Amino acid sequence: MKKKSKGLIPPGLVYMADNIITKHNILGASKVSGAKWAKGLNLPQKGETIFFAGCGYQYSSELESLMSLIRKMDKSAVGVELPMSLAGFQKKLGLDLAGMYRKVAVRGGDADGQPLRDAVKVLHNLGVEFGYLAEDEPCCGGLLHYIGLQSEFAKNAQEVYKRLKSPGVKRIISIVPSCTCTIRTLMPRCVEGYDLEVKHFLEVVLEGIQSRELRFPKEVKVTYHDPCQLARYLGLIEEPRQILRAIKGIELVETDGTNGEWATCCGGGAGFEAVFPELSLILAVNRTKELLETGAEIIVTHCPGCIMQLKDGLKELKVDSVEVLDLAQIVAMAMGV
Repeated sequence: MKKKSKGLIPPGLVYMADNIITKHNILGASKVSGAKWAKGLNLPQKGETIFFAGCGYQYSSELESLMSLIRKMDKSAVGVELPMSLAGFQKKLGLDLAGMYRKVAVRGGDADGQPLRDAVKVLHNLGVEFGYLAEDEPCCGGLLHYIGLQSEFAKNAQEVYKRLKSPGVKRIISIVPSCTCTIRTLMPRCVEGYDLEVKHFLEVVLEGIQSRELRFPKEVKVTYHDPCQLARYLGLIEEPRQILRAIKGIELVETDGTNGEWATCCGGGAGFEAVFPELSLILAVNRTKELLETGAEIIVTHCPGCIMQLKDGLKELKVDSVEVLDLAQIVAMAMGV
């Protein structure tokens, strides 16, 4: 990354951008650790159709731990910018203190990667055949585009395309909204002859459940939070609602006017949390309050960033009677897989 660019971009975003460029994921974490969620699922590591898991879901625990650290630093007298600058400098010296903190603070456990495992089970239940590149899965690099590093994004896009085409990939089922938008909409602008077919997970699910009868294990009220990328960039607004309405036992209750294209943002995405952690949490709390006003017992969304933000919102409001679940988890439960 050029020095001039670094001087214009907040340290937290520089840190993540450098990780994408040098380590091929936003945290600079081990690619093997990112793929551990798929252990025991016996997914082939190649195929014409692949499941693209994305950084947000694969490194969800590490992201939550890092955000916890950033928010603690932001409340301190030191603030967040100096530590993030030092983290980038230390990484150049071969030290990754942020990574060490993640290893100590990460919560671990069976909940890690559950949306991904459930998504795989749902696709298998629908008869979809696919592979997963595991530690060879590249980072889509969308963050580079959103923070203005266009030349770096273009270079990354071309590398990603080659790494996907090399094992013979023709079709991608992507689950992270921002990754889906990047691979489907942004990358083709930078890659001549781009010919990958990209579908979001919920599009594949909606096609597959048309003749199915799905039933949730209990009668429950749920509300749906629209991720910004999914609703405003990909235009997938009715699709998740059609899936939820197709599940017997689920009553979908909506917020008053703040849904779909006009849904209130949870305060996460594109590194906003790392630059403005306090404001990000305020937005998370505000959106969580709106969703709680529906009387729902479960908040459903379909984005790792939104899940993290809304969980933090519930924690800040001291509400433990409502849970946040990914749409993939809801469908898996309705299928009994």
